[in-house]
Amino acid sequence: MQLVSYLFFKNNAAEAFDFYAKCLGGKVTMKVTFGEMPGSERMPEELRNLIAHVRLDVGEAQLMASDWCPPDGEPYPGIHGNRVSLHVEKPEEAERLFKALSAGGKVDMPIAETSWALRFGMFTDRYGAHWMVNCNRPG
Repeated sequence: MQLVSYLFFKNNAAEAFDFYAKCLGGKVTMKVTFGEMPGSERMPEELRNLIAHVRLDVGEAQLMASDWCPPDGEPYPGIHGNRVSLHVEKPEEAERLFKALSAGGKVDMPIAETSWALRFGMFTDRYGAHWMVNCNRPG
């Protein structure tokens, strides 16, 4: 079994996932627009280029998302109530990922040594996704 985070973006899932692939060294292995879905001819033209599903593979891990496109037109609520948590082996890797992914975003807790981790930090990236980067203490 795998647990996979699924995020909803406000019309920029493709851009966000290209950024994540670059920062994390992963690969976007699936990207489908709403216009490529069955029945898309009934969708408004301006929604057809939005992302219905995107998947990023990073080693054995995956992250998935889509653009917010509810059938009832409900307003975009933002990404809330979660954090994507990255766990790495080396403090230097934690610092590198934190710096790369938080660029242009908002640092909620600077990356630093804590009582439980060699490095831990939290931020909200430029796309509104919330992250934690963690490098556990050995043992």
